[in-house]
Amino acid sequence: MSALEVGGVANLRDVGGIVAGSSRVRSGMLLRSGHLAHLTADGREVLAQRVRHVVDLRDDAEVEREPSALAGVPVTRIPLFLGSVGSFFALNMDLAAMYRHLIDESAPRLVDAVRVIAAGEPTLVHCTVGKDRTGVTVALALSAVGADRDAVIADYALTASLLPRERNRAVVQYLRAHLPDATNAVQLATESPAPVMAALLNEIDERYGSAAAYLRDAGMSDDELHALANALLE
Repeated sequence: MSALEVGGVANLRDVGGIVAGSSRVRSGMLLRSGHLAHLTADGREVLAQRVRHVVDLRDDAEVEREPSALAGVPVTRIPLFLGSVGSFFALNMDLAAMYRHLIDESAPRLVDAVRVIAAGEPTLVHCTVGKDRTGVTVALALSAVGADRDAVIADYALTASLLPRERNRAVVQYLRAHLPDATNAVQLATESPAPVMAALLNEIDERYGSAAAYLRDAGMSDDELHALANALLE
């Protein structure tokens, strides 16, 4: 996996190179990032050359507030949260509870997102920050094809170090001013602790047997899972 510098987009990386048994994840097949609203002209050109499909996991309000600046690339919109992003802050959920909510309540939508990846075109998955919805989706796709667990967790954890400091500073100031009693708000907005993703993947294994079995239980066929492996692995 490697972080990519593209003008106007934060937290962008290619997950290629992660070991999966005797194979590796193909470079250039699965990218992940934050939103694309501030792409520069050069950034648009770079992504248009590298990406053939975009999966946008944001809800309508987020898209209206920060519409993508990438044109000419097909976009599949799959809002993952059943409810607003703000509701998780209002309920003072921690990350573990948010991710559990995702896998429990949005399983068919997660399958829809992974199906786009399985189609075999170079795909960029993003939400607003590229941390939670993107993190869970990418971790599921990688885990379903047997990617090394530690590497999947490390990819998720990398996000916190790639978020712009000025963005985090502004977010933390806002949260402390407007949600002083939301003790988990800063974690929700800025952190990606490895133990949280490790616990989520372990829970999926315990409940379903594997990430592939979770996706299968939510409607993904064996043929689609094979297509996912063919798309992602070299």
